[in-house]
Amino acid sequence: MIQVPPILALKDASLRFGDKPILNEASLSIRPRDRICLVGRNGCGKSTLLKILFGPVELDSGERFIQPGVRVSLLGQSILPSLDITALEFIQADQPVNIQPYEIEEILDALNVSPLVKLNQISGGESRRIALAKALVVKPEVLLLDEPTNHLDMPTIQWLEEQVKAYRGAILMISHDRTFLKNLSNRTFWLDRGHLRILERGYKDFDDWSEKILEIEASEQARVEQKIAEEIQWMHKGVTARRKRNMGRLRALQQMRKERQQRVGPQGSIQFTEAEDKVTSKLVIEAKNISKAFHSESAEDKVIIESFSTRIQKGDRVGIIGANGSGKTTLIKMLTGEMKPDSGKIKASKTLELARFDQDHASLNPDDTPWEALCPQGGDQVLVQGRPRHVMGYLQDFLFDRNQARTPIKSLSGGEKNRLLLAKILAQPSSLLVLDEPTNDLDMDSLDLLEEYISEYPGTLLIVSHDRDFLDRTTSSLIVMEGSGIVEEYVGGYFDYLRASPAPSEKVIKSKVKETDKEPKPKSKPNPKPSNTRLSYKHARLRELLPKEMEDLHTLIKTLEEKLMDPTLYQADPNKFQQLTKELTNTKEALSHKEEQWLEIELMAEELE
Repeated sequence: MIQVPPILALKDASLRFGDKPILNEASLSIRPRDRICLVGRNGCGKSTLLKILFGPVELDSGERFIQPGVRVSLLGQSILPSLDITALEFIQADQPVNIQPYEIEEILDALNVSPLVKLNQISGGESRRIALAKALVVKPEVLLLDEPTNHLDMPTIQWLEEQVKAYRGAILMISHDRTFLKNLSNRTFWLDRGHLRILERGYKDFDDWSEKILEIEASEQARVEQKIAEEIQWMHKGVTARRKRNMGRLRALQQMRKERQQRVGPQGSIQFTEAEDKVTSKLVIEAKNISKAFHSESAEDKVIIESFSTRIQKGDRVGIIGANGSGKTTLIKMLTGEMKPDSGKIKASKTLELARFDQDHASLNPDDTPWEALCPQGGDQVLVQGRPRHVMGYLQDFLFDRNQARTPIKSLSGGEKNRLLLAKILAQPSSLLVLDEPTNDLDMDSLDLLEEYISEYPGTLLIVSHDRDFLDRTTSSLIVMEGSGIVEEYVGGYFDYLRASPAPSEKVIKSKVKETDKEPKPKSKPNPKPSNTRLSYKHARLRELLPKEMEDLHTLIKTLEEKLMDPTLYQADPNKFQQLTKELTNTKEALSHKEEQWLEIELMAEELE
C-alpha cells in the first residue's frame, strides 16, 4: 500500500495551560480526503487542538508541519460579532482567495440565509450558518469544524452531511452528534488527559475501542498493587456502567413506545372518545384541534399550527422536531400555557410544576462558582428532587472535579456551563421538564449522563432537539412540525419516524422549508402492514432463548468482576489474571451482541403486530 504523505501534521507537540496538560508529546497527521472525528471530555482541549492546527496557538514544544500552498479553514464555536455589515460583506472580508459574490450567495441560499441580512439583526442559528458558509466557501484543503451542528436544524444538518461526503479536502470535526460522526468519519482522534490516541476507523467503533483501553489501564494499576488512580476514577467513573445500562434503558423505552402506540394508534391526528374526554390523574396536557397563525399587515399570514390534537400523560417523553422557524417554540409555549392558541382548547394538570432548560445560561451568574450556583443560600447541601445531597457528590455526578467546584462559572467551557445548568434544572422539583436543545456543547460522556437522568426522571418530558441519536435514545413519541400548519405525531424515536413516514424526503429532511409555500399538505397515512404477520421460526425461537442467555452472561460478568477485584490475584497468579481479564472482555462483547439481536427481534415483532 502506498503511504499518502500528510498535508498537515504535528510532531511531539506539547502545550500546558498552567498546571493543566492540553497536549503531551502528541503526534498526528492529516491526509487528503480524511474524515476525522476528534472526541474527548468537555474542557480537555479539543477546541485548542483545532486552533493549534489552524495556526494561531503556539506550542510549548514540538513542531507543526503544513505543506506549502495548503489552505486551512476553521469554523469555531463563537457567535459572530454584532456588526452593521451584511452576511455577504462579512464572508468576503479577510479571505485568502478572491471569492465571487455569486459563490457566496449560492451557499447562503442553501443554508437559507439572505446575503443582505445584517450581522446585528441575526439569531444564533443564522450566525452559525453564516460562519459555516464562510468556512466552506473558500474550499480549503483542510477544513476544521468545531461543533458544526450546533444551532442547526435537521434539514441543514443533513445538507451539511452531504457537503462533507462530497468534499474533496480533509476534514477534522468535533461534534456531540453521534449520528453525524457515525455517518461521516473514517478515523478517530481521542484526546484524553493530554494524551492523543488514534484509531484508524470511524466513530462507530470508538466505544468498544475506548472501553478496552480503560480496562487495560485498570489492569496495569492492579498489577502494581495500587488503587485505581483518583484521576482515572473520576475521569471515567460510571462510563462503562452507564453504557452497560444503555441496553436496559432502550428496552424500557421500547415498552413505553408500545404503551404510547396503544394509546394514540398510528401516526396522524388523535380521535378523542367521550370516555377519554374525562381528565384522569395521569393526564398532564391535552390539546384539542389547536391552531395558531402569525398575522402581518405587509405579508400573508404565516400558519404555524392548524387543527392539531394530542394528549400527553405522566411519564411520556415527547420530542418536538422541525426546521428552524417551523413553530417548535410556539407549540411549547402553547402547551405550557405561556401562549394561547387562536382556536381550539388546551387543558393542563392543575398541579403541573414546570422546569425549563434554556440555552442562554440566564439563570447562571458568571461570577458565582458551581458550588454557589447549586447552594445559593450557603451550606453544602443541595435538594435534588426534594432529597438532600452533598453538593460535591452531586457535582461529581455531573463530571465536575473538586477544583472546578470553586472556580468561577465564567471560566468554564460552553459544555461545562450546559452541564452545570442541567444539574441545576434537574435538581428542581418538577412534574414537567422542558429541554430546549440540551445536547449543544456536551461531550459523549455528558450525553450518556443526561440520558441516564432522563430515564430516571419520574415526570413528563418535552424535548426540542436536532440530535437524531439523542432523540432515538430518549423519546417515546415525536411531534413533527412539517411546515404550512401541518403537525403530525409519531410513536417512537427519530428513526422510527423515518421508517413510518410515507415520504420523509418531502417532510423534515427536505433541504429547507419554504415559508412561502402555503398549499395544504395531505395528512400522512399509516404504512400498510407487511404481508408477513408473524416472526420466522428462527426469530421466534431466538426471542424465547435470548433473555435467559443474556441473564446467564450478566451473572458470569458479575462473577468475573468479583474475582478480578481481589488485589492479591495478579501477584499470586498473573496468568490467571490475564485469562480472567480476556474472558471478561469476550463475555461483555457476547452480551452486547445478544442484546442487539434481542432488540432487533423485538422491533421486528412490534412492527408485525
